[in-house]
Amino acid sequence: MKVKKIILGILILGIVGAIIGYKTYNKPHLNIVATKADFNISANKIIEEFSTDETTANSKYLEKIIAIKGIISDIKIEKEKGIITLKTNDDFASILCHLSEEATNKMSDLKVGESITIKGICTGYLMDVILVKSEF
Repeated sequence: MKVKKIILGILILGIVGAIIGYKTYNKPHLNIVATKADFNISANKIIEEFSTDETTANSKYLEKIIAIKGIISDIKIEKEKGIITLKTNDDFASILCHLSEEATNKMSDLKVGESITIKGICTGYLMDVILVKSEF
């Protein structure tokens, strides 16, 4: 009798785990364009916040949708994904915006030196602030 209860419990846990895994795997992707930004900030201001107090900036910006306004300093494609770099007042830090597939397809219209606002999900700071799934 005790063995049957253990097997039944394992079976129920397995089914619940499978359902959670299925729902997580098939969760719809976040539409960055249609979603309102949690923060609107300049490239210089966000770099300043991260370089002054990275822990506080991480708690404020990490995994949030941020619209960053700045000047394009570099445009490139790596592994078929566009990357736009925004210039800051810090010579050693910038904003790296990894573009979505849709944004990559329309990045040919952009020019270095142009002012732009890019919206994406902040994934952290490693000498540069990193945005992913970015749109402009």
